[in-house]
Amino acid sequence: MRFSKLVDYLAQLEATTKRLEMTATLGALFKEASEEDIAPIIYLTQERLGPAFEPIDFGIGEALAAEALAKASGKDKDAVKKLYKQHGDYGIVAEKLLGENGKRLTVAQVFERLKQIATTSGEGTVENKTDLLSDLLQKLAGREARYVLRIPLGRLRLGIGDPTVMEGLSWSKTGDKSLRAPIERAYNVCSDLGQVARVFKAEGVDALAKIQVQVGNPVRMALAERAKNAEDIVTRLGKCAIESKYDGFRCQVHKRGDEVRIFSRNLEETTAMFTDIVDGIRKQIKAKTAILEGEALSYDPETGEFHPFQVTMQRKRKYDLEEMTVKFPLRLVAFDLLYLDGKDFTGQGYAKRHETLASIIAPGERVEISKHLVTQDAKEIEKYFMDAITSGLEGIMAKRLDSRYQAGARNFNWIKLKRSYQGHLSDTVDGVVVGYLRGRGMRARFGIGALLVAVYDQKQDKFATIAKIGTGFSDAEWPQMRALLDKIAVAQKPARVDAVMEPDVWVEPRYVIEMQADEITRSPIHTAGKIGDEPGYALRFPRVIGFIRTDKKAEDATTVKEILKMFEKQGKAANEK
Repeated sequence: MRFSKLVDYLAQLEATTKRLEMTATLGALFKEASEEDIAPIIYLTQERLGPAFEPIDFGIGEALAAEALAKASGKDKDAVKKLYKQHGDYGIVAEKLLGENGKRLTVAQVFERLKQIATTSGEGTVENKTDLLSDLLQKLAGREARYVLRIPLGRLRLGIGDPTVMEGLSWSKTGDKSLRAPIERAYNVCSDLGQVARVFKAEGVDALAKIQVQVGNPVRMALAERAKNAEDIVTRLGKCAIESKYDGFRCQVHKRGDEVRIFSRNLEETTAMFTDIVDGIRKQIKAKTAILEGEALSYDPETGEFHPFQVTMQRKRKYDLEEMTVKFPLRLVAFDLLYLDGKDFTGQGYAKRHETLASIIAPGERVEISKHLVTQDAKEIEKYFMDAITSGLEGIMAKRLDSRYQAGARNFNWIKLKRSYQGHLSDTVDGVVVGYLRGRGMRARFGIGALLVAVYDQKQDKFATIAKIGTGFSDAEWPQMRALLDKIAVAQKPARVDAVMEPDVWVEPRYVIEMQADEITRSPIHTAGKIGDEPGYALRFPRVIGFIRTDKKAEDATTVKEILKMFEKQGKAANEK
């Protein structure tokens, strides 16, 4: 496929905010794409050069883009920067400066050149990257350059997430989204939409069943629903396993011989940060190949007690790693087994998975099995819950004994019960920042005083607002937040954001914050759960807990569906008082 043809489709996607139109456009694009092109096309539309768990940093910032564009166009760099100040988009600047006589490059040629730029390293890296990017821009028509520059700068802003891409793949074969389920199953197992699309395009939907769990490709993690109390757990699960709920880093560990890779909940590889866990896996896991999950927590070596999450969070750093490892060592509390020595365990019941996992963990300091209580007695569950809270933990997890591991799913096979406070919601809410309001009064000096926050609408693949929040950050954190948000600020409301309230500055949905609130109320100014003329839902007296949840991506935020369930349980709790 010519890159110019892909640009035609990108322009169509950019011109609409309607999901049905986006899906149909993607369907047409995927139908026209070849087997060789479809994976690169998907990666490029997501501003990547591969799956999320194998990030290749483009290494192209605005300064390098300006330098390369000046060199490609023969213009003075100051003139390039002046145009950028006018338009706020180097893509538009490229389109204005470069001619329309491109070399008719293919998608594959552009993809490979971007990959070459991204992987350039060593002495003179910046100069070499600039030369390579300049050479690429010279071969492109202005309209093509517009999109090529936006990709490494993270400014494509098409408003499409994974669900829309999956429905687009289905649309390419059937003209509807009827094949999304098998496509999503394959994606949940391998976490690589490019691989899924390639198999789907080449061999059809039935071939997707061949995509199975494999060491090295993270499996999208199973998630839990919420319970109101111990009786609710027994009603739903009957006899079940009760584990403590730890507040640390969710880790999926992949072991092949001595090679160990660790992935976070949002598929980020954290191996380099957690070298103590890597060492523990090598020494304590009695298996050649394995995939297991657990929670990594910082602990006090003298007492063995786990530290709170705020302390554990200090380990998520890319510098001073040796010092932090000594100061805040980690222990992995392992709770699930997905794969072992050539056998996929995701189809086994929870009880069998846990038993087998326990059998392959040798004694040691770094890895331990999660202890659990098997019961159907609500009083026993309540006691276990109170013991967990007294120990400073978040609460408990209840797991159906015969449940399979359902990758990427949130259902009542796993149920969480977290501590509650009088006058508070019984659980926190993870929201996505979609905009901010300028500071007023004492915060005028920060230039930021409140955030517009949304939750994730899975059905619509959009982010619906639920709160304006200005409480919880320190005076030191507000400027940090503004600096981060200004880097992803956009001139108009992002295509994936559903909002009535207008912030002073819109931003791309990227950063997740954890919030506590007194209750959920109906609100005409927020869109979470809003249907027709009915009001939406909002958080009453929300406040931020901590800073940004770097272990979660935007789509990992609390969903609209969860908000509705929390609202319903809140009403039931009030009636029971």
